[in-house]
Amino acid sequence: MWLRTGCNITFDVSVTTPFILMLRPRSGTQQWVARESYTLKPSVPVIEFTDNYGNLCQRLIAPPGEFSIRTSADILTEDGISVCPGAPFEEVQNLPDAVLTYLLPTRYCESDRFIDLGREIVAGVAPGYDQVAAIVLWIQNNIRFNSDSTHFQLSAVEVNQQREGVCRELAHLGIALCRGLCIPARMVVGYLHGLKPMDFHAWFEAYVGGRWYTFDATQPQPKGGRVTVAYGRDAADVAIFNQFGPALYPRNMSVSVEILDCAPD
Repeated sequence: MWLRTGCNITFDVSVTTPFILMLRPRSGTQQWVARESYTLKPSVPVIEFTDNYGNLCQRLIAPPGEFSIRTSADILTEDGISVCPGAPFEEVQNLPDAVLTYLLPTRYCESDRFIDLGREIVAGVAPGYDQVAAIVLWIQNNIRFNSDSTHFQLSAVEVNQQREGVCRELAHLGIALCRGLCIPARMVVGYLHGLKPMDFHAWFEAYVGGRWYTFDATQPQPKGGRVTVAYGRDAADVAIFNQFGPALYPRNMSVSVEILDCAPD
């Protein structure tokens, strides 16, 4: 599936402001970036670096006044997502070194607080993929997905208490429950074709059967048409922008995802 993604963000900057942006998808095993444009207005010097999770980050200083960021990319991605019921649990001692960090409690995923609940949810379920699927089903049945939720920046503990949240909150809860069972889990932010209302989207991946699998409690069925922009331990690692100084919020932000009929020229 060929997708064209786009993002347009405008800020009204009052004072010279450092930014770190995370808006560039990278090519990998599940997606290929064939074309990309990235425009800043006004144009300013940018330094790009790769963070600890392999994400492409752009570092810049925005001058006072209107500052806009416009991105577009044509990407070949999977029509569906891989599912593998029965994929086995990986013993911690056998996990790759790079995966171990996704077992630990973090700011938004307090996995040490979810050990008992996780065990209750997966009682009688085969360890591994099937346990993660059981966690997703439990979230769908017990936590309301509300894209207009007034609750903001909730941790897993908080969304479990509030019983509703946006996509990133449901991902936090899924991650925390997995880690409480010693299943590595990580946050993913990117684009999802057909999302309503359209916006950036968050889901999570769990490491079972020797690889990462996609899970998304906001969708009734496994759904492809995804473009990954960033991976991290939780939302603190995958913000599409971080600014430093006085609080600053976008004046406008629009996101688009469309299917291309064929490969771009």
